[in-house]
Amino acid sequence: MTYDVIVVGSGAIGGSIAFELASRGMKVCRVGETDRVNAASRAAGAMNGCFGEITAGLLASEHGHLKLRMDILAKGLWQQWLQRLDEASGDPRPILRAQGTHVILNSAGMAEIDSVNYAAIEQALRDHGEPIQEVPPSELEWVKANDLVRPLQALLIADENALDSHLLLEKLDAALLARGGEIISDNASRVLTEERVACGVQLSDGRQIAARHVVVAAGVQSLDMLQELDDIKDRIPPLFAGYGVSILVKVKPGQSVPSTVIRTPNRAFACGLHCVPRSSELLYLGATNILSESPRTHALVSDVQFLLDCAVDQLNLDLHDAEVLSIQVGNRPIPADGFPLVGPCDYQGLWMATGTYRDGLHQSPLLAGWMADQIQGIANEIDLSRFTPVRKPLQGLPRSETVKETVTQMFATGYEYRWDIKPYWLPLLDKGMTDNYNALISALHPQYTPPPELVAFSYLYPSMRERLERYYGAWS
Repeated sequence: MTYDVIVVGSGAIGGSIAFELASRGMKVCRVGETDRVNAASRAAGAMNGCFGEITAGLLASEHGHLKLRMDILAKGLWQQWLQRLDEASGDPRPILRAQGTHVILNSAGMAEIDSVNYAAIEQALRDHGEPIQEVPPSELEWVKANDLVRPLQALLIADENALDSHLLLEKLDAALLARGGEIISDNASRVLTEERVACGVQLSDGRQIAARHVVVAAGVQSLDMLQELDDIKDRIPPLFAGYGVSILVKVKPGQSVPSTVIRTPNRAFACGLHCVPRSSELLYLGATNILSESPRTHALVSDVQFLLDCAVDQLNLDLHDAEVLSIQVGNRPIPADGFPLVGPCDYQGLWMATGTYRDGLHQSPLLAGWMADQIQGIANEIDLSRFTPVRKPLQGLPRSETVKETVTQMFATGYEYRWDIKPYWLPLLDKGMTDNYNALISALHPQYTPPPELVAFSYLYPSMRERLERYYGAWS
């Protein structure tokens, strides 16, 4: 059997693209395990974060401004998208779990990161004509932080909400089937090609499925499907796993949960600390993003301890009596230059949609419509050609600022862990890290520079450096 399109990946992006294509009358098969173990979408807090995700580093380049435009456009699509999913799936259960997002600036981090990113959020809201609702910290009724890390400022972004990611994925499955699509709950091992034309995929059990188009949207595993395509595999930014831990807790009897998302600005290479209500007694806690040589399947004790300590300390001291119901692990796809991999892949009929870092679930309705338009040859309002997967490295921060930003982010990690460093150690640590990171960047390539988080973790993991060197070498 030959399909119009095979979509590889069962997360929010793959599921949304498959549903959109099937809704347009195309014969679609989606490939990927539906239990989605350790997938980013399943472990996500599913915040429709747009302005709440902004950092000063994002706004340092035109590429970052394009990512923000994608977020803003996606934000306007969600209401209609959820209605479409309800109608197609026949499942009326509400997906929204939080109405609005409170962003808090507290003293747990570092002014050069937290205060700067908080100011960047405020400025972006003003620049785009969005209302800014400043909230006195004393009016954050649910927040009951340790006085040492109490909120200093807060604002409310009234129309940035949060979803139940598990229910979203269930509805995407049901909606696809209702629109005539098919689901194969098995992973793909490689894309099949003839000459320079994609013609299907091979499954992990050896079966082969044919199609006129193949869309690879398998998150951090996406490039694994292209390992036999020697002419392009090293010219696509390699993907690294951004391992994150989230915890679902049940609050003690008599304790409430907030009605909004509560979060800090993104900090120290990671998502800001955040909590998302899932029911009247269940609360989702998240914060971590740690680059790993390969996707992780289980949480480290140190990361669970850190997340719980931060939640109790910075959000609500009463959480020390909450019950831990589940610990989830997700692996975000982080490209070598930090920007998405979206569009055609130099083979007729071969497409990719991944590398969205923290934005994949939020952007999924936008990417679904955009990808369907590309496949059908329909003009779309947003030009994403700069994010084409086969590309030279894109530069975010200027190279001259990358080392400084990396060192600052590393210091911020220490402050969030509440290190106690004597003042005379700080310049020594600064010089040591600066010299080491400068040497690393110079050795990698005379021109191409990875983003700060990859500089920091490539120093720790030789395999990351090797993958960056192969990619840079392919464009040298």
